Amino acid sequence: MGSHTGSFGRSPTFKSLIWRIVFLHILAVAVVAIFLPLVLFWLLNSEIDQLHRDAMRAQAEVLAERIVVQPGGVLTFNLPDSLKGLYSEAYGRYQYDIRDADGRLLFSSHRRTAAAAPRASESISGAAVTREIDGKRVRIQVAEDLAHRDVIIDDIVSNFFRRVGWITIPILLILLATDIIIFRRAIAPLWKASEEASNIGPARTDIRLPTEQIPREILPLVTAVNRALDRLEGGFRVQRQFTADAAHQLRTPLAILRTRIETLGDHAVRQALHADIETMSRLVAQLLEIAELDTLVLDPGEIADLRAVCAEVVASIAPFAIAQHKDIALRGTDAPVSIHGNAEMLQRAIFNLAENAIKFTAKDTTVDVEVGEDGSVRVRDCGPGIVEAERELIFQRFWRADRRRSDGAGLGLSIVRAVTDDHAATVAVENLPGGGAEFTLRFRLAEQGTLPSPLAGPLAGAGVSPR
Repeated sequence: MGSHTGSFGRSPTFKSLIWRIVFLHILAVAVVAIFLPLVLFWLLNSEIDQLHRDAMRAQAEVLAERIVVQPGGVLTFNLPDSLKGLYSEAYGRYQYDIRDADGRLLFSSHRRTAAAAPRASESISGAAVTREIDGKRVRIQVAEDLAHRDVIIDDIVSNFFRRVGWITIPILLILLATDIIIFRRAIAPLWKASEEASNIGPARTDIRLPTEQIPREILPLVTAVNRALDRLEGGFRVQRQFTADAAHQLRTPLAILRTRIETLGDHAVRQALHADIETMSRLVAQLLEIAELDTLVLDPGEIADLRAVCAEVVASIAPFAIAQHKDIALRGTDAPVSIHGNAEMLQRAIFNLAENAIKFTAKDTTVDVEVGEDGSVRVRDCGPGIVEAERELIFQRFWRADRRRSDGAGLGLSIVRAVTDDHAATVAVENLPGGGAEFTLRFRLAEQGTLPSPLAGPLAGAGVSPR
């Protein structure tokens, strides 16, 4: 942690997760605090203007009711005493103009003649209504002197929550959405680290969690995890190296032992010892194979011809099948099947499946290796099948259904599983209706036009173990 202590002091304050969230939240609240009063101010002004127009229109309606046509066709306007004070020049707050259809001023609350009266747009502002009174059209305009207008507080308060209060709901929703965006941006480096962590496994122990942009509160945890991964990788390396070294060291004693057995006079004993040595040699070869698979990193751009790989396997294992009075056949498509994969690793996996099938199929029967155009390989035998409860156990290292058998150590199918895992492929097993088992490998097809890598050549050191 000493290497990171100095960086903490040089880091800006917002590198802290808490300060980052607080800072962004303050920005969000500041933006809302600026725009919300502007919106409310506009809504309040709109409400005041609407109340003013409604009040003026109501007054104009009252004045229209006081206009009467006399028998001679003359219009008269009789303003009641209760309203005279309201429209008096002494009060000076409200005024009205009543005009005919031609715009001539008929009645007014201010002392001006019709000829001298200014235009309505210059003197009257407010609301206007037009009425037909005994066939005569008149226009009543009522206005308030805005210089002396008093705000109608009670009306504004009573109508504000009814017409404006609803805006609080979308504001809260906006704040909630803003908070979600803020938190997502704040913890984005943690998501990136978690995605990297999901790729860590026995085959990829070299991956480390990124420390760039990690908040100060989380950085010690990420650093501790990376150091734990360093220790785990060291442990895996020691284990793999031990397996490889042990297998290499066992090869020489086995070769010497095989040579000395040839000097024995008893043929039966010599033959039994040879069988034991072959079993041990196959075990050593499989241990070396597992060690290689554990350290091998597959190139994502590598392409292999699955059909050619299977043909190579069938040709290599055919003598083994014939020696046991069994047969093996290659079926399926005759065209190349390009997949993402390493040809040598694929050979090892399919060889183990084929040899395993040959050992368990009945005599005078055939093991089928079928290649599909969809990137699948099916290996079928005519053996006893596999109990459903053991279909996952058979892929574990050193697992054997019959511990008394000495012709294998239970590593062959674990090699198959390791190869499929490295290729992001799948392996499945099921029993056939007529007896026997079928193993299915499914690989990712390569794009059209890509060239497969050449085959690795003859198989060396490939082995198999019973299920």
